[in-house]
Formats: sequence, C-alpha cells, structure tokens
Amino acid sequence: MSAFLIANMAPIMFGCLVLFLLLGYPVTFALGANGIIFGILGIYLGLLTPALFQALPERLFGVMANDVLMAVPFFTFMGLILERSGMAEDLLETIGQLFGNIRGGLAYAVCVVGAMLAATTGVVAASVISMGLISLPIMIKYGYNQRLATGVIAASGTLAMAIPPSLVLIIMADQLGKSVGDMYEGAMVPGLMLVGFYMIFVLIMSIIKPNSCPALPPEARTLHGMKLFVRVVTTMLPPLILIFLVLGTIFMGVATPTEGGAMGGTGALILALLRKRINMKLLKQALESTARLTTFVVFILVGARVFSLTFYGVSGDLWVEHLLSGLPGGAIGFLIVVNVMVFFLAFFLDYFEIAFIILPLLAPVAEKLGIDLIFFGVLIGMNLQTSFMHPPFGFALFYLRSVAPKAVKTTDIYWGAIPFVLIQLIAVATLIAFPQLASYRAMAKPGDKPAATTAVDLMQQMQQSDDANKKDDEADRLKDLQAK
Repeated sequence: MSAFLIANMAPIMFGCLVLFLLLGYPVTFALGANGIIFGILGIYLGLLTPALFQALPERLFGVMANDVLMAVPFFTFMGLILERSGMAEDLLETIGQLFGNIRGGLAYAVCVVGAMLAATTGVVAASVISMGLISLPIMIKYGYNQRLATGVIAASGTLAMAIPPSLVLIIMADQLGKSVGDMYEGAMVPGLMLVGFYMIFVLIMSIIKPNSCPALPPEARTLHGMKLFVRVVTTMLPPLILIFLVLGTIFMGVATPTEGGAMGGTGALILALLRKRINMKLLKQALESTARLTTFVVFILVGARVFSLTFYGVSGDLWVEHLLSGLPGGAIGFLIVVNVMVFFLAFFLDYFEIAFIILPLLAPVAEKLGIDLIFFGVLIGMNLQTSFMHPPFGFALFYLRSVAPKAVKTTDIYWGAIPFVLIQLIAVATLIAFPQLASYRAMAKPGDKPAATTAVDLMQQMQQSDDANKKDDEADRLKDLQAK
C-alpha cells in the first residue's frame, strides 16, 4: 500500500482536490487542506522532508508582496463606480438611436456598448446587469425575439472577460510569469474579433429572420442630425478618454497596470461626480464589494500556494507534463485537449479557480512545447469566457435572470445563450488556427526568429524544435562515448 501511494501520490492528490471541489467545499480551504494533509502523508512515507513546510511562509508572504495583484482592487473599484455613474445607460440610449433605423440596430448597440463597458469596467456582473436592466425591456417592447435579445446581452456582458482590463488576464499574467501589459495587448485583437463575430450573427439573424430583430419605429427615433451627432460626441468621448487613460498608457509603457488601474479608478470617480451619480452610500457599497472580491482572490491564491508546494514536492508537475506532452498531434493536439478540458471544467469551477489551480500545471508543458505563453493565456481566457454562458450554470445567465422582466422565461435565456457559446468556441478554434492574433507583439521584435502565424506553421516549428533537440541529444551521447 505504501509503495502504491508513493508511486501515485500526485494523481491521488489531484483526484482528492477535484472530489473536495465537487462536494462543494470552499476552494481556498480545499486547496490548503489537500496541500497540508498530503504534505504530512508524504513526510510520513519518506517521500518528502519536514523542511518542505519551512518554505511555506515565504510563499505566502510572496502573495502579499505581489505588486501585480494590486491592479485587481483598482480595476474592480473602477468598474463598480462606472456601473453606478449611468455611463451604460447613456451609451445604450445614444448608440441605440444611432443604429435604430436598421434591422438589429439595438442588438448592434448592445455589442458595441458591451465592448466599451468591457474596456472600462472589466467586470462581467456590472456589464450584464446594466445592459439587462436598460436594454432588455426596450428590445422586448419593440418586438425582438426573447432568445436573441437575452443571448446578445449575456454574451456582450461577458466581453469583460476577454477585452482588457479583464481581471482574469491580470491573474493569468501573474500565474504565467508574464507582463500584464503584454497580456492585455495580446488579448485586444481576439476580443475585438469576438465582438465582430457577435455582430455577424446578428446580421445573419436580421436576414434570415427579420422579424426577430426589427428596426426601431420612427416615433422611437427621437434624435436626428446635429442633435444625434452632439449626443454621440458628448456620450462616447468620456469613456474613450478613460479607455486611453487606462489602456493607452499601459500599452505605451508610460504606466504599469497597477498605475493604470489607479488612474482608472480616479477617472471613474471624476466621471461619476460630474454626472452627479455618486454619494457616500454608493461609494461605501463599491468599496465593500471591491474588498470582498479582492479578499476572495487573495485567499484562493494563498490556498493554491499551499497546494502547489506539496504537489510540486511529489513531482506533480512531471506527472502532468508526462500526461499531456505525449498527446498525439504535438502542440496542436495539446491545445485542443486542454481547451476541451477547460471548457468542461468551467461547468463546475469558477474562472479564478481554473486560473489558480489548472493554469500553473499546464503552463510548463505549453512552454516546453514551444507555445507562446501570452498566446496560451489569451486562448485559455477566451475559453473561460464561456464559463459565464454555460446553461444552466453560467453566472451571466443568473445575473440576467435576476434583472429580466417576468415575461422572459428562464428557458429562453438558456436557449438564447447556446448560439453565442458556439460562437465563442469558433473564436477559440480561430485563435488556435491563427496564433499570431494574440502574439503579434512578440513577433515584431527585430532579429528574433519568425513566430508561427498559422497552426500549420506552429506544427512545423514544433517539428523543427524536436529535430534540433534530437540532434543535441545525439551529440551529447557521442561526447559521452568519446569521453569513456
């Protein structure tokens, strides 16, 4: 029995963690308990030494001293303040008037506003609830199909996961040991591509089922000509300035993500004050919600540090590497299997849990296969976006259900989400086929070896890398024989 435990400690440890999570235990305690219990068991079996736990305090203090994580409360606070500033309401009303004279105009407006809210708030709940409260009753009033209306609102709200300043991208950059700015820049094109896919779907629906997304009637289009132009400028200019203040300064290297988040929080407060939409009660609510989410993130990270200390001590990283690196298809096969696995894990695990537990195990394998970690992080982040849309457990669907009119059936919300989940999976497949969409910055460095631009190029590079490694191994063996 002892020999069996020693030989299979890593898979048993991982299996017990999954069991604890499925039983509903809090994630941070499930992680910490597994790490400590299996650490003690490993010491008892002679697989580990008591000195292992002497490294634990240093790892925990490392969490607290991590400057990157300071961006989490700043961006969360910025999003919560903007939610209460009325920016979403003004944007939806104005852009709805702009697109109102074409079929699907309100749905296009929701997609555009979803992208703008994602680039300013970075919080899924804020985006979905805001658009659900404001646009869903109007879309139903003017004859939109309930499934299309709820689907486009829920999907556009989840863009806050894919478009910077997404919180999950901050966490992924930290776990992958990469710059948050590089991760943001890598995610920008895939995020905008996803917005384009949503709008193409609305266009197709407006052609094959024109009654599902009619244009606004003339009496509903109250702004015309110069009035509409002035309204568009005054409504869209402040959030665009805020987007530049946050993301532009990060991309240009003027500010770190933490500094960009601090500027964003300050800018959000100024916008709310100018609109006279903020008071002490709302400010207190925003601060409490920010503290709650930040504490949640830090506690999960602490538990993950305890778990990983023991898991790496029993060579769990090597177990995962041997399990995944031998998959057929090389790097492409690895990417496909990992994305299928993450897609199904997202039915049961929160995106923070996947980022803290699963990603650190996958990253070394991806790096060994020669996969750009910025591309890998963006790809997993886009996949995790579907976790908010999975019927029946998607949080975006719960948020929308909580604010939707009673006339909207829950089954319609679920059925409305399915086409957009498929669109997100198409986007994931597109990103695998064209990795340069998320790693163009790394390729732009002069003098570097050209990076893969398609899946075929990636496979060729992997084969060349394997051939080179084999030649190096043969040369080393010849040297050893000569020395003997």
